[in-house]
Amino acid sequence: MLREAMDSRIASRLALLAIALATIGCDRVTKQAATIMLAGAPVRSYLGDTVRLAYAQNAGGFLSWGADWPSPVRTGVFTVGTCLLLLWLLAAAAKRRWSSAAMLGITLFAAGASSNWIDRVLHGSVVDFLNVGIGPLRTGIFNVADVALLLGVALVVFTEAKTARSLTSEPSDS
Repeated sequence: MLREAMDSRIASRLALLAIALATIGCDRVTKQAATIMLAGAPVRSYLGDTVRLAYAQNAGGFLSWGADWPSPVRTGVFTVGTCLLLLWLLAAAAKRRWSSAAMLGITLFAAGASSNWIDRVLHGSVVDFLNVGIGPLRTGIFNVADVALLLGVALVVFTEAKTARSLTSEPSDS
């Protein structure tokens, strides 16, 4: 029985590692394709202008937040800070017993953050190329890593909220 539990745990961790590597791989490939096909090219529009592809280099964070900061500050926050956050997240994930959905969320978040971190280390900025919306209501420009990040956060928040609700709704022994 102990052996089966260990095998299941190893299989789960290998599956999460495969998901992380696939996420990073997809992000790296799409950023490379965007660099080759979109850099210097006009914006491409698809599905009645619902999806736009346009090359951009983002030196900042989410929605270019911090892009105008001095380079040492940007490096400290987005390169060193991200590295420290990822190390802390890995340590917390190893210590805490998260649900499968929360672990998947943490994995997606860490994979997205890692891939963007790689860009910052290698190039000082992140390649963004996706924009979606209807008419004037549009997202900021983003990439596959950003999708993984947001999906990961949503999974963790949803899972933790569901867990908290179930704990507060259980009858107490008084």
